[in-house]
Amino acid sequence: MRVLLSTSGSRGDVEPLVALAVRLRELGAEVRMCAPPDAGERLAEFGVPLVPVGESTRAMTHEKKPPSPKDGPRLSADAIATQFAQVPAGAEGCDAVVATGMLAAAVAVRSVAEKLDIPYFYAFHCPIYLPSPYYAPPPPLGEPPAPEGTDIRALWARNSQSAQRRFGDPLNSERAAIGLPPVDDIFGYGYTDHPLLAADPILAPLQPTDLDAVQTGAWVLPDERPLSAELEAFLAAGEPPVYVGFGSMRAPEDAAKVAVEAVRAQGRRMILSRGWADLALIDDQADCFAVGEVNHQVLFGRVAAVVHHGGVGTTTAAARAGAPQIVVPQIADQPYFARRVAELGVGVAHEGRTPSVESLSAALVTALSPETRARAKAVADTIHADGATVAAKLLLDAVSV
Repeated sequence: MRVLLSTSGSRGDVEPLVALAVRLRELGAEVRMCAPPDAGERLAEFGVPLVPVGESTRAMTHEKKPPSPKDGPRLSADAIATQFAQVPAGAEGCDAVVATGMLAAAVAVRSVAEKLDIPYFYAFHCPIYLPSPYYAPPPPLGEPPAPEGTDIRALWARNSQSAQRRFGDPLNSERAAIGLPPVDDIFGYGYTDHPLLAADPILAPLQPTDLDAVQTGAWVLPDERPLSAELEAFLAAGEPPVYVGFGSMRAPEDAAKVAVEAVRAQGRRMILSRGWADLALIDDQADCFAVGEVNHQVLFGRVAAVVHHGGVGTTTAAARAGAPQIVVPQIADQPYFARRVAELGVGVAHEGRTPSVESLSAALVTALSPETRARAKAVADTIHADGATVAAKLLLDAVSV
């Protein structure tokens, strides 16, 4: 059996599919992946063939001038056209297609699968995207918030209508060109009636939803890469430091300077992750150390706290390691994970996207307390990492029926 995995986005989008790819191969399937070219180096580590789709996500994310709301229609049309043009090369000869990530890409990928008569599956990494009468969706991108008190069902309907306005015409134009009928429910088509939720049930519990969703648990691959000798030496030279990083995000203004000053105000050392924003230390004092690519699973077990943006991968890694967290959410599902960290008592949800020395210092007082560390250690024992195995078995069983 041959399975195509498809995603668009950053390392956080690719990494769960790497875990799924490895588990699928262990069960006897052949796997390939459609993803941005940034994923090539990581996939090569596991011998997963890459079919590059689109441009470098890192380059687009960190352009000097971020796209404006007026750019939205053009970007959506381009994203859909790119998938139609480049995904067929990866999908040809496959027995199943699994998509994650942006809806614009997912509806195009499903269209390719439909044309080739290949079973299609979609997986979420956060439950707030599954329509439900119990919680409101994130507001549509580029649109003002709905009036306070708007009915939850009305909010979901608003999101669905917004998706249809943004993606309907470019999607249906591409579908017509390959002989497929139009789609009038973008949400339902891209996400399907039976999606998977690839998130840990403690961190991101699945609430009752309108869809027949299955929560598999987080798709995580054990990471055995050693830390560098230089980082090991820094860790050994003093008390556990505070880790600060924003992954693939545009970092808040003066993020490195604010973090260094706030951490030093607590008498702590710091590890700064450069990330895609290329953050840099403000001086060469010995109490701070900058890192690039690093094994979070190992490192987070050896730090005093983790300050981060709230991506599902980083949140899950910190929770599994028992590290107290401070989440400074930037976009999308990150406010949800910030809230969950606070609700679980394993850290602090920072209010607002841009921390100050004062706000980050106050958050560190809570995160570094013995009570928060004890709670983080207790919750770590409840976090599981076998979701990719569960998902791989479900997928292969579904296709084999």
